[in-house]
Amino acid sequence: MQKDYSPTTENPRWFSHRSVLLSALLLVVTAVLFTRGGTAAAPENPTQARAEASEKLPAFEDLGTVSSETLPVPAASDWRTITVKSGQTLSTLFEDEGLAPEDWMAILKLSGDALRLKRLKAGETLRLRKNGDQLAEILYAYDERHTLQVRREDGRLEALTLEATLERRPVHATGVIASSLFAAGLNAGLSNTLIMQMADIFGYDVDFALDLRSGDRFTVIYEQLFKDGKKLRDGDILAAEFVNEGKAYRAVRFAAPDGSSAYYSPQGQSLRKAFLRTPLDFARITSGFSLARWHPVLNRIRAHKGVDYAAGTGTPIKSAGDGRIAFKGVKGGYGRVIVVKHGASVETLYAHMSSYRSGLGIGSRVRQGQVIGYVGMSGLATGPHLHYEFRVNGIHKNPAKVTLPRANPLPRTLMTQFQVSTAPLLAQLDTLGRSQFAQAGLKPAKASR
Repeated sequence: MQKDYSPTTENPRWFSHRSVLLSALLLVVTAVLFTRGGTAAAPENPTQARAEASEKLPAFEDLGTVSSETLPVPAASDWRTITVKSGQTLSTLFEDEGLAPEDWMAILKLSGDALRLKRLKAGETLRLRKNGDQLAEILYAYDERHTLQVRREDGRLEALTLEATLERRPVHATGVIASSLFAAGLNAGLSNTLIMQMADIFGYDVDFALDLRSGDRFTVIYEQLFKDGKKLRDGDILAAEFVNEGKAYRAVRFAAPDGSSAYYSPQGQSLRKAFLRTPLDFARITSGFSLARWHPVLNRIRAHKGVDYAAGTGTPIKSAGDGRIAFKGVKGGYGRVIVVKHGASVETLYAHMSSYRSGLGIGSRVRQGQVIGYVGMSGLATGPHLHYEFRVNGIHKNPAKVTLPRANPLPRTLMTQFQVSTAPLLAQLDTLGRSQFAQAGLKPAKASR
């Protein structure tokens, strides 16, 4: 039997059907590629094909699905911070920012704190947001607690004031006098303002030019103000103690229900007196009160019925008490002089001035602590200093020793509230004082009152 191993001839009918199927499939593939925007050619290199495919995949891992949406890009801030220039007003500021003049005119028609925008000062800052050539919102922090907000609502501008809450933290400082109160205060970490405040508090009892001694000590409890966790500044002294020549003087701050505040002794006596002990800050005595002093210019014995305070030319001179100016002018060897009349019986005299404070004349009313002139060396003087006299019913008294009447004490109706609010501060002064004395190996000071 003969076997035939030649290929079998295909059925012409089947071949025809297969050709039709292949043609249809080719048409479908072509249509799909055309729909996707073009034709795809098979890569010659399979490795290249896999690389190209991987490049087309998003660079994310472990994501179940990939979104075809575009991620939004955060918009830039619409706020602008503007620093007011010298001579710039709200109108010129708006003009520079391309804002419509109707906006600044509308703001100036608003009442309340919005009127502060009329008085902008160079160096102040504003934050501004606009919509085209229209103002959308403006923020103006005019002090550390208050911010004026002007915003557009329903097509109209309106103003409101935002008030921030300040955090008050009590802190303390202690120091010992070696050379001066100012140097000791700085060494203790006190600011210039706090040192001056402490001197004002105790200035009725301690003459810091005459009475200060090496070894004198102080303790101060004061506030520090914070906003949003950042320190703004030092606040008021809450309580303080000054030990002068072994005597302890204490002061506590008390705010009355009417909002007024002052410093009092632990017994509720006002520390304020009718007169300051000295009319200069941090001066030094060059010549005290004496009825038989050798005059450095006249070269002879002459009564010195006042106290001389050495200070640099131009140092401000303060009125020792409330009163009216009874004399202003040149008075012989005194040079330029101002005499202040305090009530019916007391006069104070200030001599050797370099100049007077402007706006003051005979009859002008002055307040305690108000600057009335400046240190100089007019008249018979060998150097710049203030000659200060204190007269009662025409008789000269030693300003450093005369008894000064105090202001009125706290009303009895407030004593309970005073004692409750000041007790923690006085207890803290006790603790700090004992610690300070223990470190210095000293005995506690004797209370002055």
